[in-house]
Amino acid sequence: MILHDLISYDVLRVIWWVLLGILLIGFAATDGFDMGTAALMPFIGRTDTERRVVINTVGPVWEGNQVWFILGGGAIFAAWPPLYAVSFSGFYLAMFVVLASFIVRPVAFKYRSKREGLVWRRNWDWALCLSGAVPALLFGVAVGNVIQGVPFHLTDDLHTVYEGAWYMKFIGLLDPFSLLAGVVSLSMLVMHGGAWVNLKAEGIVAARARAIGAKAALIAVAAYVLAGIWLAFIPGYAFSGDVPVDGPSNPLHFTVIRSATWLSAYADRPWIVIAPALGIVCALLTHLGLKAGREGSTMILSGVAVLGVISSVGLTMFPFIMPSSTALNSSLAVWNASSSHLTLFIMLVSAVIFVPIILAYTSWVYKVLWGKVTEDDITGNSHSVY
Repeated sequence: MILHDLISYDVLRVIWWVLLGILLIGFAATDGFDMGTAALMPFIGRTDTERRVVINTVGPVWEGNQVWFILGGGAIFAAWPPLYAVSFSGFYLAMFVVLASFIVRPVAFKYRSKREGLVWRRNWDWALCLSGAVPALLFGVAVGNVIQGVPFHLTDDLHTVYEGAWYMKFIGLLDPFSLLAGVVSLSMLVMHGGAWVNLKAEGIVAARARAIGAKAALIAVAAYVLAGIWLAFIPGYAFSGDVPVDGPSNPLHFTVIRSATWLSAYADRPWIVIAPALGIVCALLTHLGLKAGREGSTMILSGVAVLGVISSVGLTMFPFIMPSSTALNSSLAVWNASSSHLTLFIMLVSAVIFVPIILAYTSWVYKVLWGKVTEDDITGNSHSVY
């Protein structure tokens, strides 16, 4: 027996669909509070010392948190090459803005406190704020576009073609539903950032973070519920006839039709309602926890809310991962867009070895660097902290 035959091709595809979801959730739950904290920073830090307190709540961990973003991108490249090609070619202007924001953030961390000038520091503060808010918004906008279908088609040799002018690849993303999804993402991560600052800071900074984070939680719930209602009017996607779940990765070999709505998934698989329920209930509990001043439990509830919201998208769309709005049979799904059986098996073995190592050292870093950041820490170590 060939070793990779120990796990069937269709099972490996589902495993990697789940792993990709876990990596994306891990990114949102860790680097998400970095983005939320950066977006909050000018509003919850009124003095220079207060702003440095906010920055230093994420200072020791933000670099490690971005490992999840790199892992997610690597997983898409290796496990789902057509998805990587279609998404990066269609969303490349949005990706450029996101990556530019990710580049600005560490520069702002490093240089913001190098000079005493008020204008210098204020400009870097707003750059830091935008470096958190813009990606948080655009990630949601991208999800909104994927749910509605992306305007691409595949040629006979599987070359990706997008119609329209190059600038429409960015402006065209900003439709009403996608902007609503962006509001969900931004408010959810601001809530998450507020929970983090509440956990890591104290005094007036933590109080302001609780106040804004609690409001953001309510906005996230309202926008998420509205988006869910809107889904009832967005046609979904389905395969026609028998689907070869262990067949070759060629979308053009499959026939795709439009279903009545994405919400049909909840009639077919009622158990998936647990995901949006977690998102709504835990976001409301996060609101209550922030209002009450609870710390650890509120941060956990905020993370579970992030998990519920993101997993609800994947579970609702399964098995589709990048549907096409202009050529249905070009739509990418779990069964037609993966790497080979052998590649998925080798990657799974690698993931089983290295992901626990990453989790172990990440946990160790959080343990060693645990504790609150105070104004005394900043004034007493002014030249060794951000």
